[in-house]
Amino acid sequence: MHGPCLVLAGAGTGKTRVITHKIARLIQSGLEPRRIAAITFTNKAAAEMRERSKGLIGGAAKEVLICTFHALGVRMLRQDGEALGLKPQFSILDSDDVAGILKDAGGTVDTATARQWQWTISLWKNMGLNAEGAALAAKDEDERQIARVMAQYQARLAAYQSVDFDDLIGLPLKLLQQHEPVRQRWQSMMGHVLVDEYQDTNATQYELLQLLVGGQPAASARFTAVGDDDQSIYGWRGATLDNLRKLPLDFPRLKVIKLEQNYRSTSAILRAANHVIGLNPKLFAKKLWSDLGEGEPVRVVDADNEEHEAERTVARIQSLRAGHSAVGGPQFQEFRHFAILYRANHQAKVFEKALRRAQIPYKVSGGTSFFDRAEIKDLCAWFRLWLNPDDDPAFLRAVTVPKRGIGHQTLEQLSGFAGRYRISLFEALFSASLGSVLRTRAVDGLHEFGRYVNDLSYRARHTRGKEAALEFLRDWLKEIDYEKHLFDGEDSAALATARWSNVVDFCDWMAGRCGGDVQDLAGVGSPGEIKTLLEVAQTVSLISTLNERETEQNLVTLSTLHAAKGLEWPHVMLVGVTEGMLPFRPGEDDSAQDIATRLEEERRLMYVGLTRAQRSLAVSWSRKRKKGRDMVAVLPSRFIAEMALDSATTREDPREKLRALRAEFAKKAEDQAAAQAGSPVRPA
Repeated sequence: MHGPCLVLAGAGTGKTRVITHKIARLIQSGLEPRRIAAITFTNKAAAEMRERSKGLIGGAAKEVLICTFHALGVRMLRQDGEALGLKPQFSILDSDDVAGILKDAGGTVDTATARQWQWTISLWKNMGLNAEGAALAAKDEDERQIARVMAQYQARLAAYQSVDFDDLIGLPLKLLQQHEPVRQRWQSMMGHVLVDEYQDTNATQYELLQLLVGGQPAASARFTAVGDDDQSIYGWRGATLDNLRKLPLDFPRLKVIKLEQNYRSTSAILRAANHVIGLNPKLFAKKLWSDLGEGEPVRVVDADNEEHEAERTVARIQSLRAGHSAVGGPQFQEFRHFAILYRANHQAKVFEKALRRAQIPYKVSGGTSFFDRAEIKDLCAWFRLWLNPDDDPAFLRAVTVPKRGIGHQTLEQLSGFAGRYRISLFEALFSASLGSVLRTRAVDGLHEFGRYVNDLSYRARHTRGKEAALEFLRDWLKEIDYEKHLFDGEDSAALATARWSNVVDFCDWMAGRCGGDVQDLAGVGSPGEIKTLLEVAQTVSLISTLNERETEQNLVTLSTLHAAKGLEWPHVMLVGVTEGMLPFRPGEDDSAQDIATRLEEERRLMYVGLTRAQRSLAVSWSRKRKKGRDMVAVLPSRFIAEMALDSATTREDPREKLRALRAEFAKKAEDQAAAQAGSPVRPA
């Protein structure tokens, strides 16, 4: 019950149910709910787990810590980060802030270069490397240059009292490794740790888990890992199957439980998926099966080019919706029951055009997050500054949006002054010697801004509850004249109105969490808990959407395979399945080992796509696709052959099926009209 356990949960076998029922059993066995932690990777998964736990154990679910890895990291650093020199109100930088700091640290104005540095530094951090370690591990001069930039970048983060998302894992690990009293306290708090999607963990997360559950290989280690080696598709961002390989070695008494019954898909779909993934080497052999019946054969649809492929995909949606004996029955004929999945974002465009032409409503999964909108980032910069005045990126955004008469020249001189004395911009603002580099009028303007920020921070710290928070936010937006700023900055009044509506929604959302309407999606706080506005602001950086449990809309979903993981639809169309796209073409400098490893991950990606389907599955490819201005010939992916389908029964042209259906409907309409015309007239 309490010892180390690995649950190998294949696609559609009910891993969330396993975790929630394990939580219930642990509580029944006498473990206090507050000593149980369930850790997952997304806010949405955490929210679903929390909701299901509530249904099983009622009010005790409030006390169970159910959150993401990053939310756990924030909790640990807020409580004990001072041991690493962090104030409790440290800032969490978003991707754009990080790129801006890297540009400055590396002396470049090129965003693409900064993003490449950012990507490399993130991978190094996930591998547990600091700047010194990265410099030693660097393979060439380019990587040595990035390591030098990383050293300056880390120094800036320390000066700004800020962390990036990777630090939310790396710094808690450092905390447990270097501070024994902190480690012992957290180990005593963690009576049992459950980890969802374990195959997606990286090296740093594995070490963090080891230290949380006791650190030493022992039968008494208290954790349950739930994962599937066949769905490990995030190697490009540091996830490693080594974590699954090492578990039986590091914990010799590990209990391994396999879940092979799939409750999602028909036997025909699972057979194709099993054939594909069976060609990969296995850490733990398993084979999915289903008692949902054979179902429809998996279809292969070929096309002349990408436009033709999009037409056939749309025709398939229309024919499945129009058919009287639709696959799975009429309960699976809504637009929301269909998904078009592809390898890369750029593939969506041609399918969007075809759907619009057919007047089929759709959504592109993984589009711009609510929190990535400029107006929301503006407000979040102010929140960050209330929490942490040393957050220079937040300071620069807040002081210039909306404009308040503090120009770029003043800010450049302030920045130079702060850099010379190694202090933050906010601290420099109140320096007695600032007048030596700035005119009195400029200093007065900065002082006014600084006093206003301090006043807002004080008020936010003492604003508690929904109504008070909403009143505070509305008054603040009026004080800075933010609505006028939006309308002055947009040529389109409709666009400005939409942006202002986002701001209003955001304020309502913030106020609701102050009133305890909903447990914070980041896993901090409990439903019904009345919080201050400043406490709610602390969690905003961890949340990727306004409300990840929003009402499901009746739209066809377009999604990359990576974004589709964990989701399911009655009808799935896996498109663009060609060599060079799925699997991706290997790099020219890749070694034979790199190519083999990449191919295994691409095969797992294909497997993930196939197992998203519940009732029907079509796999399509086109003979030609655009490459720049040219059309190039392509071959069907090797994965299509690996499905081992009977091509005689699986090939189809959905347009022919749709034409036949339309002809059938037209004939019935004619027969009904003829019957009505020939019916005798009743006497008056």
